[in-house]
Amino acid sequence: MPAPVPPAPVSPAADAASPQALPTATLKAIYRHPVKGLSPEALEAVTLEAGAFFPHDRLYAVENGASGFDPDAPAYRPKTAFLMLMRDARLAGLASRYEPETTTLTLCLDGHEAVRADLSTVDGRAEVESFLTFYMGEEARGPLRLLTAPDGFRFTDSLRSGFLSLLNLDSVRDLETRMGAPLDPRRFRMNLNLEGWPAGTELALAGQRLKVGAAEIAVLKRTERCAAVNVNPETAVRDLNVVKGLMAAYGHTDCGIYAKVVRSGRVAVGDTVTLA
Repeated sequence: MPAPVPPAPVSPAADAASPQALPTATLKAIYRHPVKGLSPEALEAVTLEAGAFFPHDRLYAVENGASGFDPDAPAYRPKTAFLMLMRDARLAGLASRYEPETTTLTLCLDGHEAVRADLSTVDGRAEVESFLTFYMGEEARGPLRLLTAPDGFRFTDSLRSGFLSLLNLDSVRDLETRMGAPLDPRRFRMNLNLEGWPAGTELALAGQRLKVGAAEIAVLKRTERCAAVNVNPETAVRDLNVVKGLMAAYGHTDCGIYAKVVRSGRVAVGDTVTLA
């Protein structure tokens, strides 16, 4: 007797509410990632500007060996050109804090301040580069160089797709259940984390406009996940294959969405998210 054929994986989006019946969601967390690959910073509120990137997000990147990036003619470079969690899991062992008013970056290791430097100065950038070279050790592929994004550019994986990102926490909980393991939402490195939508609803929202607080955004596309989500942000260890878990559960590796800001406004934790 032939073995039974298991059912094909189905995305929860197939059973979720249609965009026309989208329930109201609540913004639960706001994050920025000033330095690509380093830890996120939680915010209580942020002002989004139409047509602009998420404030101070992916404003810096650490070039891992010569990348060919030209600040006078900035162009998208693959994430492999920089220090990144997909390959450099030990980055999650650093806690970072950025102060936009003074362009000061602080890196802490094991709860102790390791470096504090002004990124607007040559000496400050050199101090950060020196520490990261020591910290990364043999994992550095070449000279590490801290790059600053020129005006109108950011070091995002989605530069050609969107200017901010959203994560549905109910989708994360559904994936937790299917994988049988807890998932820290910070693994997904998104800007706006919300709850109140059925799991997977966000994956069907491309082309829709959403009102988030006083701002309005247009959803562009799904966020395809890479191995960076396999890294536990608390332990800096690749402890779960989340990409494999997504594929096994849903038949794809998408989790989250990209969007662009179409109307400026203030957004704060606790704000509602509705169809515009």
